[in-house]
Amino acid sequence: MLKMKKFNLGPLETNCYLLYKGKEAIVIDPGGDPEVLLDYINNNGLTLKAILNTHLHFDHIQGNAELSSQTKAPVLSPEKDRFLLSEEVGAGGFMGLPKTPEFEFQNLESGETSFLGSTCHILNTPGHTPGSLSFFFPDLEGVFVGDLLFHRSVGRTDFPGGDAEVLKQSAREQIFVLPDNTTIYSGHGLDSRVLDEKLHNPFFHENSFF
Repeated sequence: MLKMKKFNLGPLETNCYLLYKGKEAIVIDPGGDPEVLLDYINNNGLTLKAILNTHLHFDHIQGNAELSSQTKAPVLSPEKDRFLLSEEVGAGGFMGLPKTPEFEFQNLESGETSFLGSTCHILNTPGHTPGSLSFFFPDLEGVFVGDLLFHRSVGRTDFPGGDAEVLKQSAREQIFVLPDNTTIYSGHGLDSRVLDEKLHNPFFHENSFF
């Protein structure tokens, strides 16, 4: 059975997700010092197979370099977001926030694949960034959306490459078509469900100011 554990990493308390089955694991969005994550992996005898990024903003990738170095797991990220690593929003270092350690990554594209022996639908969900991806695991009845959607809110679109209308289209066409009971695991804050956000997220109704 596919299992999941959440960690809050980095100065913005980014939700980092460890998925594991048996003794193999993957990580989604290690947004800060991965020490506590590495401790959990080592203490439970897990082998990290891959590090996935929903997008390349600094608060989702701070732990990539250290985690990959310590575990030899490859980093998989959307190539369309590479340009963000040359911007403050990706490279970090602004407003006293830490700089992003350099890392190499392999391109991750939309489509159906498998991690840990479980099907994963990699969804193309731009808007917050041009390359933003979401990861839907039917076995877990959950989708990891990065900063596309939050509980009763949406991700910012005023950073380089952001587009509000594209974000709304991504949510409607890729996330809201998933089974209603699917849990939405966001990059920050509380979990939600597809049906709840379809019904109650104010950004997707006629009186929306977005």
